[in-house]
Amino acid sequence: MTTICLIPGDGVGREVIPAATEVLTALGTLRDLRFVHAEAGWDCFQKRGNALPAETLEAVARADATLFGAVSSPSGRVAGYRSPILQLRQSFDLYANLRPTLSLPGGFSRPQVDLLIVRENTEDLYVGRERREGADTAIAERVITRRASERIARLAFAQARLRADPRVTIVHKANVLKETDGLFRETCLAVAAEFPDIACDEMLVDAMAMRLVKDPEHFDVIVTTNLFGDILSDEAAGLIGGLGVAPSANLGERVAVFEPVHGSAPDIAGKGLANPIGAILSAAMLLDFLREPAAAESVRRAVYAVVRSGLLTPDLGGNATTRRFTDAVVRELAS
Repeated sequence: MTTICLIPGDGVGREVIPAATEVLTALGTLRDLRFVHAEAGWDCFQKRGNALPAETLEAVARADATLFGAVSSPSGRVAGYRSPILQLRQSFDLYANLRPTLSLPGGFSRPQVDLLIVRENTEDLYVGRERREGADTAIAERVITRRASERIARLAFAQARLRADPRVTIVHKANVLKETDGLFRETCLAVAAEFPDIACDEMLVDAMAMRLVKDPEHFDVIVTTNLFGDILSDEAAGLIGGLGVAPSANLGERVAVFEPVHGSAPDIAGKGLANPIGAILSAAMLLDFLREPAAAESVRRAVYAVVRSGLLTPDLGGNATTRRFTDAVVRELAS
């Protein structure tokens, strides 16, 4: 029996995670899936005073993999509140964030894009070391370690070996951030020397931001730090239709959490307008992780077939509801 923990979270997470679950259930080849449900997010915090309860952490630890939706987070400081997804990443040392960007068969998507952003997932400015000095100055500490840089670089090169034309681009800002990004760059280049069969280059993050827009077809695997990876992967999603179609994986040594990269979208939550593609493709990544590549490919083919048919949600220029799009994917799987 394979156990998948489902954490819908807030807003449209409560619509797209059930959609992805329906797709997983529709796979006739997988009959031993067991789903367990767990709470996390802003609504959970408001009800219970904890955005990530202990029983949710326990459910994630026991599961073979987790499918996570989206959470709302206040822009200002709220006493006792911490982002659940950041807590999950740090609690389970989910050190790698994989964000593939692959063209979809629609006019909204740029063609011939097939790249993977490998983002360090546990440190950088996301360690949360911020403080005020007086009323008018705020300071954040950026943490970059050799250990984290080495293991994310090693995973990036390992991922590149699985691809047709492997090439890794190391992205940093070492010309300005000479100590922190200097250490990241130095460590990644040392790892690159261990993979002489894989082409490797490097690029400053601001240049990369421009090149992603102008020439995304040039890139294969991009490895970078937490904040830069967060920004660049959202930019890359814009090339293929936006955040609604973008999947991701958070990987550690023992635990894996898969999530669409979009937020909770409170403006459309509950209206049936959310695009479930990101969540469904995250479920396909989950199947790859569970060593079910044929099932994962079936899910992707079904999504592409529905998109190719012109059935699209409003964010992609169509008028299909979440329900209608999901039903169409399920029918494709059954055909």
